[in-house]
Amino acid sequence: MRIGILSDTHDKRKRTGRAVEQLKVEGVEALIHCGDLTGPEIVYECAGIGVPCYFVFGNNDFELIKLRRAMAEVGAHCLEYAGEIVLEGRRIGVTHGDSGRLMNQLLFTEPDYLFTGHTHAVADNREGATRWINPGALHRADVWTVAVLELASDDLHVLSIEDTR
Repeated sequence: MRIGILSDTHDKRKRTGRAVEQLKVEGVEALIHCGDLTGPEIVYECAGIGVPCYFVFGNNDFELIKLRRAMAEVGAHCLEYAGEIVLEGRRIGVTHGDSGRLMNQLLFTEPDYLFTGHTHAVADNREGATRWINPGALHRADVWTVAVLELASDDLHVLSIEDTR
């Protein structure tokens, strides 16, 4: 299973749309957004990929009612500020990354993966049994990036999103 991972879209709808199209070309079968969507338009862009979508809220997500409503409308999974999902038998913790308390709660159960955002920088590290992945950002980053994780092989590919201002 190929998972598309993105974060920190900060209401950049067109850029998010380009990223989602690129993830679709990559053949992702699920999409996980690690927070800082900012507005419901991003939910609709992500849902356009036509695969199961999972979202967490970040520290810049203030319109929670609108975001939850948009997620419900498109049948997406709202994990609130943190949650764990299981895909292909792999446990994946997801949170934005701005709360040490939430990260520690997720890490306590030693998931296979922990997906975060917040830093606007790509990261791929392993701590104990858990692989930490940050896909980078589509806003306030030197290079706009998203990631694709192939669960069967554990391969991670970071994709640069073109600047077409």
